[in-house]
Amino acid sequence: MPHRHMAEIIRHQIPLAVRPETSVKETCKRMYARKVGAALVTNENGTLLGIFTGRDAVRVLSRGRDPDETQVRQAMTKSPETIAPRAHAIEALRMMRDGGFRHLPVVEDGAVLGIVSRGDFRGLEQDRLDEETGIWERIG
Repeated sequence: MPHRHMAEIIRHQIPLAVRPETSVKETCKRMYARKVGAALVTNENGTLLGIFTGRDAVRVLSRGRDPDETQVRQAMTKSPETIAPRAHAIEALRMMRDGGFRHLPVVEDGAVLGIVSRGDFRGLEQDRLDEETGIWERIG
């Protein structure tokens, strides 16, 4: 099985990016319109500041905060883990599994190139991770 790199997976992708002062409600509207589960929060230079996901939106609502008044900077995960475009798919899957998250920004030299989620990976890549996990569970 050829090993796909992040660059191949995100090719032609234009990730959803919002500024930190954008409201949670507006961010959710943009995520819904684009049919994505996460938005990258960037500054005016395009530097990644954080990531906002559907889980973050649920947390805002569950705490009774007004999504119109709450800025995405107040609800995002700051300084999320990232992966380089030359990294292999299995590396991304391992990072997401080990970190307990579903979205991973692809960044090179501080520039956001895209974002991957668990659904971006083919069955063979998922199978390899499952096989690997099974081996470690048997050894442990």
